[in-house]
Order: sequence, then structure tokens, then C-alpha cells
Amino acid sequence: MHNQNHTRSSPDLEEINEKLRKDVLRQLEPHGARPVAELAEMTESERTKWLFWNLHERLDDIRMLEPTLIGQVMTTQLTVCDGQSMWNDNCKLEKRLELNCKWHLQLNYTAFQTEKMHEVGDGWINLAICDEPPSHPTLHRGQKGYLDADHSLYPNQLFLDGWISEGVWEEIKPQLYTTNPACRTDIVILDNYLFPVKRGHEFVCGPVGSVGITNIEFRNFSHPTERRLTRREPRQRT
Repeated sequence: MHNQNHTRSSPDLEEINEKLRKDVLRQLEPHGARPVAELAEMTESERTKWLFWNLHERLDDIRMLEPTLIGQVMTTQLTVCDGQSMWNDNCKLEKRLELNCKWHLQLNYTAFQTEKMHEVGDGWINLAICDEPPSHPTLHRGQKGYLDADHSLYPNQLFLDGWISEGVWEEIKPQLYTTNPACRTDIVILDNYLFPVKRGHEFVCGPVGSVGITNIEFRNFSHPTERRLTRREPRQRT
């Protein structure tokens, strides 16, 4: 009987989540349905709504523009806890990295052989540092994070919750704490790492209306001119 109830409740939960997702997207639609040519006229929060709505409702179309989210890291905060975990009953060492950043949306206009950058506001990136998926945030196997559409400050600030391995942390740590003012670190999320949390994409999870992330890139620049000379290499669609 318990298994039957569980089986019956799962589709019910899916229906509830789908209804909530549609409610969220309905609020975003007035901005999301606007043509890409109007992005320059929108406010930063309107561009955030445009991006989320199009990733959910027009994923194949928006991927033709190869949208890339770039978070320029402005400040960092590392939190280390050696004791009772905040997220489970274990007593262990926990590391969390908080990055304050400026978000930009980069679009590739293939027909004109040009790229454009649009500001989408400030925000935070909260990353657990560990060698296996953390208990918080709750992620599917292979998932690295999600962009939260359910945060109290969304869409005026864009939030990313996720995790990185100890190896990645050791690689980026020297750059994050360098005293050279010409150095810069960007968090880069390419279009084929972004998937709306919805039916058919069960390999990513997150709050209702959010966008799942399957990979996160860190790009370090020792001088501003290096960033302008960096070009993305062609990548296969997934």
C-alpha cells in the first residue's frame, strides 16, 4: 500500500511543479517574448527575465545565439566549518565559497559575425567545495549547480548555487587572492551547459523556474588585454 501511495503521489508532485513553473513563466512572458533586438533597450532585470523565459520556452531557438553567462568576480568570501554540519547530521569539515560578481549575457550573432554583451545585473555565486556532490544544494548526479529563479532578490540579482571539486579550488585560489589589480577571474557558463528545470530534463534539478547547470568554467586573466584576445573555440551541440 505504501508503494502504491508513493507511485500515485509522484505524478501528482510533477503536476504541481509544472503548474508552479508555468505560473513563474507567465510572469516573465511580457519581457521574455520580446525580440532579441530589444535587449539593448531593456533594464538589467528585464534581460534576466528574457533569458530565463527563453531558456524555458524557446531553448532551441535561443541556442542559435549561443548565449553565454559570464560572471566577473568582484569579491570573494571563503567559509570553513569544522564541526556539526549545517546540512546533515554528520560532523565534518565544510568549505563554502561565496563570489560577488557582475553578470553579463553574451550573444553570438552568426549572420553578422559579431558578439554582443548585455549586463544582467549583480549577483552571488555560492559554491560548496568538496570531492563529491554536496547534500546542499540538492543536485542530480553530474549536475554542478543551478541559477535560482526563486530567490527573494531575483531578477534584480542573479544567484547561482552549486559546487566545485577541491582540485578546481586549488587551481583558482591563487588567482582569486592575487594582489595584482590587472588580474581578473570570470565564471563562464556556456549555452550547452544550461538546461531548464522541467519535464524532459530530469538530469537537472532546482527550485521551480530555475535553470540547471552541468558545467562551470573559471577563466583567469593576468591582464585586461588578454581577455579581449581570448576567443571561444567551436563546440558541439549536446
